[in-house]
Amino acid sequence: MPIKIPNNLPAAHILEGENIFVMDADRAYSQDIRPLRLLILNLMPIKHITETQFLRLLGNTPLQVEVDFIYTESYTPSHTSAAYLSEFYGTFAEVRHRKYDGFIITGAPVENMAFEEVAYWEEVAEILEWSKTHVYSTFHVCWGAQAGLYYHYGIQKHQMKEKISGVFRHHLCVEHERLLRGFDDEFYVPHSRHTENRREDIVKVPELTILAEAEEPAGPYIVANLEKRQFFITGHAEYDPDTLKQEYDRDVKAGLNPKIPINYYPEDDPARKPVVRWRSVAHLLFANWLNYYVYQETPYELDELYKGHDD
Repeated sequence: MPIKIPNNLPAAHILEGENIFVMDADRAYSQDIRPLRLLILNLMPIKHITETQFLRLLGNTPLQVEVDFIYTESYTPSHTSAAYLSEFYGTFAEVRHRKYDGFIITGAPVENMAFEEVAYWEEVAEILEWSKTHVYSTFHVCWGAQAGLYYHYGIQKHQMKEKISGVFRHHLCVEHERLLRGFDDEFYVPHSRHTENRREDIVKVPELTILAEAEEPAGPYIVANLEKRQFFITGHAEYDPDTLKQEYDRDVKAGLNPKIPINYYPEDDPARKPVVRWRSVAHLLFANWLNYYVYQETPYELDELYKGHDD
């Protein structure tokens, strides 16, 4: 089934070239199907890259998905034009009265700052609070995961001595969890960050469960409050094959003397083509979330979701 996206969104051409079925808003409205309604708060500077990464995974399921994008009003992105935002994005003020089946908050290049020092922190905190009564299931990624764990549970992030960069081996921490259905006992996912959430802080919160974690130094990977359908994902299963390469090349050019990403280049040779080890995991993760924690459980009439909590 297709994913419904705004008319003329540039990501559509890339996805169609990969044989991922997308349809624009005009065609979707002609169908008598209740699609899943998702909201994505895209905090990354170059919006269209992140859009394509997430839409690729959301569009590869049997479900019809309708996606709204928002950006922060309290900070204007410098790498995406105002015209682009005006055409394809909304603001929180424009969607806060709506209910959604699912909500995704992306990573952001602000992890070295304290949360309260981030220009748009108050707005993000307001959105996270709103999500508790207007969204059936939430999916927090990288900095979005750190922000969610901090806002909802007071869990601090910690600075690492060296950047975590590479494709790390993971293992499952629980059995028979629907989000992990079909996962191998060991699997690989990219990580790219300067900070971490520590296992000892997470296990102190009884509502949270570590579903999967990586070998050191990447640590906990999927943390969840299963009762509230909140998921906190510290890695980047959505990454393109060359995303870590682009980050590494950027840091080399900037004179930062970065370490070569772990388990990424054959024989750790940056001149060779990176090996993709995480594509199947990425598709399973998003398909399982949409199926088991959104589609199977969310009310057919979204207005019934958390009735009485409308703004």
